[in-house]
Amino acid sequence: MPLAATGTLVGAAADRRGAVAAFNVITLEHVEAVVAGAEAVGAPVVLQISENAVRYRYGRLLPLARAAAAVAEGAGVDVALHLDHVQSDDLLRQAADAGFSSVMYDAARLPYDENLAATRAAADWGHANGLWVEAELGEVGGKDGRGPLDAHAPGARTDPGEARAYVSDAGVDALAVAVGSSHAMTTRTAALDHDLLKRLADGLDVPLVLHGSSGVPDAELTAAVRGGIAKVNVGTALNIAMTAAIREFLAAHPDAVDSRKYLTVGREAMTRTVSELITVLQG
Repeated sequence: MPLAATGTLVGAAADRRGAVAAFNVITLEHVEAVVAGAEAVGAPVVLQISENAVRYRYGRLLPLARAAAAVAEGAGVDVALHLDHVQSDDLLRQAADAGFSSVMYDAARLPYDENLAATRAAADWGHANGLWVEAELGEVGGKDGRGPLDAHAPGARTDPGEARAYVSDAGVDALAVAVGSSHAMTTRTAALDHDLLKRLADGLDVPLVLHGSSGVPDAELTAAVRGGIAKVNVGTALNIAMTAAIREFLAAHPDAVDSRKYLTVGREAMTRTVSELITVLQG
């Protein structure tokens, strides 16, 4: 079926007080696993390609983007493409022509005023080119001489008042908020601040996004969705599943050289992880 629009999927999820899962993909096996896992549970899904993933692919966006679009268009569920954690304006400007309906523009490293100006410019350009734009806000810098913390740096928390002003001034369509998760966690031990999440959900009129969700336990994810999170980003959990399955296969078959053999078990492990996490989000 045709590519879905991220904004449509997230908006529909927010309207039903649910969440759509968004998985970061690096290889074709990731893409196929995410779509197969979503099909297995009959749920829409977002495929995310990050700037880091583009850098890994020799700086070329189109090969993986076109492969992802081809898999998505053959899927039995709605699938959208999202360009994630973009810091490069050059990469941002490739998004619309590469099949993406949305982008997460990441200016969190900048001082607040520069962050706001850069994000506003990205949102204006994105909207003019048909893109739904997500941003993030952790903690504004300047407190005790500290620089800004991105939304998922350990210890960062998003202030509801600052978030309200930021969303209004930046003109973004969704906001990733800091409520206790962190990127690249390999253990599921994060405890979310649900009181803060409620204040953010009550105070903002755009969908909220949770990054770093691989480190969040099932019960915390379910509660976060009930509390107002409408898009849940997952990346590391897929890599953990794939790597563990491949390690086990190679340990049992030390003479194996056909990469299809171990990539198959890695893809299957990621597929199961996708289905399990989407089921958790469905409550």
